[in-house]
Amino acid sequence: MSLCLAAGALVVALGRSEITLGWRHSVQKTLWEEVWRETPKGLEIVEARIEGSGAGMDPPDGARLVDGFWRWHPALPALREVVMRRSGATADWRICTGGACRPMADYLPTDADPVTLKICG
Repeated sequence: MSLCLAAGALVVALGRSEITLGWRHSVQKTLWEEVWRETPKGLEIVEARIEGSGAGMDPPDGARLVDGFWRWHPALPALREVVMRRSGATADWRICTGGACRPMADYLPTDADPVTLKICG
């Protein structure tokens, strides 16, 4: 099993059971990242982190500043899928696997919207 990105009939297997989704806030230009892992229960968020705060991006109580990022573990149940939107008004999503990051456009056309992260089945 591994994680997939899907947009309509297009499905791309990432070949990994854990990935990091990253994006830049449209106003603050602050990097936000989330680490997602495949589990028997579904997709579980391992960690969320942001470079700074402002414009609705304040870290929650209990977040720790480590290596320039506010880091925390969101209390979310396992999800069947994570839906990402691509407006074209901001930089594209970053998909990080195995220590390497690439823009989502390396996996799916830039007009593919919405894109769903899910467990390949």
